[in-house]
Amino acid sequence: MSSKDQLLVYLKEEKGKWVSGESLSRKMAVTRSAVWKHIHRLKEEGYVIESSRKKGYFFRQSSDLLLAHEIREGLETRVFGRQDIVYFQETDSTNLRAKSLADRGAPEGTVVIAESQTEGRGRRGRTWFSPAGEGIYVSVILRPALSPNEASRLTLLAAVAAAETLLHLTSLNVRIKWPNDIMVRGKKLAGILTQVSTEMDAVDYIVVGLGINVNTPLKDFPDDLRSSATSIQAEMNGPFPRISLLRLYLERFEDRYEMFKQSGFQPILERWKELSDIIGKKIRVDLLNHHCMGEVLDIDQDGILILRDQDGTLQRILSGNVTLLDG
Repeated sequence: MSSKDQLLVYLKEEKGKWVSGESLSRKMAVTRSAVWKHIHRLKEEGYVIESSRKKGYFFRQSSDLLLAHEIREGLETRVFGRQDIVYFQETDSTNLRAKSLADRGAPEGTVVIAESQTEGRGRRGRTWFSPAGEGIYVSVILRPALSPNEASRLTLLAAVAAAETLLHLTSLNVRIKWPNDIMVRGKKLAGILTQVSTEMDAVDYIVVGLGINVNTPLKDFPDDLRSSATSIQAEMNGPFPRISLLRLYLERFEDRYEMFKQSGFQPILERWKELSDIIGKKIRVDLLNHHCMGEVLDIDQDGILILRDQDGTLQRILSGNVTLLDG
């Protein structure tokens, strides 16, 4: 543990009390000047700490930055986030950074987090709006024993984990839109991007990226997103703590991942269907070069949508942009 992190532990232990610089320097076996420098760095990281020449330091509030030690504090996982949490103030894309780490052998459960992304991506190459300090942009490296055609199951699994997290922590009526969007009142609140690396006939690793609009005011969304996107703050009329949200998501994601490895995909699929209301609905699916319309009959074991089109023909759709045509 670094001296700065050690100082933070001491300050949190004494939260609500003034702590003298002398007592802190004595505990840490460093000079009072070193204590002051660490306090200054903690303030730069967003911690609210009062300073007084006579009284010392008063810890008032933790940072809302998605810092590794803040996430790990109270994190109840066995693997996810336990070894490596890689943090960026800004990066191109957490999925790109995670893929680079995975290519170099990063272990399963490695977590990559950014405060902002310059090249955040959603499905089909769309840009993911990633303003600094307002959302959660996180990617997790997985190394499951799967064949490549089973990899799409991890997208539905992550959607279940994200939806359950939001349902537990908020009062929002969260639903999953096939295959990987988290919706509230018909607007996108979160999205998942899964990328797979294979070797021969097996998965080498899977990177599962999640973007959640947390504290973005509606007025700050780009014009082309304002009618189709939303945030937790916009829906709940106030800011929401990002760290507790990210921490629970990692816990739920790991829990569902372990369920998947031990019990197979069926329990995950059943839960996905409970959290989605697409079965039996009439939809339009926009594919790369055409579209089709029909009734959704089911989602199969590989997460593929089974559609009965207007001619009565059954179609298996792996990916596409879905629009509900009724209710």
